[in-house]
Amino acid sequence: MNSFISWAALCGFGFGLGLWIILVNLPGWRKMAFAERIAPHVRVGVRSSRMLEDSWHSESGHSALAQLASPMISQIRKFATSHNPSNDILLKKLNAAGLELSVIDYRAQEIICALVGIVVGSVFTAVASLQYDLSLVSSVLIAICCGMLGYALRGWWLGEQIHRRSRKILTQFPTVAEVLALTVGAGESTTGAIERISRICHGVIGEEFVKTLNDIHAGTPMIQAMQNMSDRMQVGTITRFVDAIVVATERGTPLAQVLRDQAQDVRDASKRELMEVAGKREILMLVPVVFGILPLTIIFAVFPGLALLEMSY
Repeated sequence: MNSFISWAALCGFGFGLGLWIILVNLPGWRKMAFAERIAPHVRVGVRSSRMLEDSWHSESGHSALAQLASPMISQIRKFATSHNPSNDILLKKLNAAGLELSVIDYRAQEIICALVGIVVGSVFTAVASLQYDLSLVSSVLIAICCGMLGYALRGWWLGEQIHRRSRKILTQFPTVAEVLALTVGAGESTTGAIERISRICHGVIGEEFVKTLNDIHAGTPMIQAMQNMSDRMQVGTITRFVDAIVVATERGTPLAQVLRDQAQDVRDASKRELMEVAGKREILMLVPVVFGILPLTIIFAVFPGLALLEMSY
């Protein structure tokens, strides 16, 4: 009986996965790509209607079965890409997280996390089999799911590290931008301003400016060193700041005024983000009020009346 239940659960999981893939690929749920949105406006040389074309057979000559399975294959590829990115994307993520790890070391950590998950799942199934009658298929599925969970947790923790580091950078960057603008406005060169920032600043952004200064001393042009810093951080505010410095340097625009404007933009962006976070926290604060304090208030208000009614009878 347990084997039939396991196979039924496996078939139900496959059926649910198929329904989910169908629902995700519906036109109403599928997010239209940018190329698809602008394709009707830039298409030239098309004289026949697309509705009259043979939609079953593509130019590559794939069969109907392959075209039916293509949405599922594309979803699998998208899932694998998001959880197992290429080496270049992974290297950018590691730099954004501030980790001194190579791609091979990170892959090894992913494998170790997956193996730990499999071991934990195996131990759990071994303990559970002492009390419950688990089939072999269920045990294998639990172990595999635990291994996949351990593999996914390593990627989730990398995303958390990137998010925390970007928050620290955004917290420190307005002050750094102001100091950089004041230093350049006082007559210092851009390289001298970066050197001063690397001396007086501490934390994540101070380390990045130290790396940038080391690159400049090693012979890298200042513009290229600043662009390398923005590529390492992977923060939109830093990227716009560095692009403004590059454009001002190339066109001969007064750099002090550009830095002041960028510093003001950074402060405005931090204020907007603070207001957004405050709005979200305000909504979250309603949860304990509605589900905790309000029911207790109603109970304290109603209970004495009920007690008096019972005493009167």
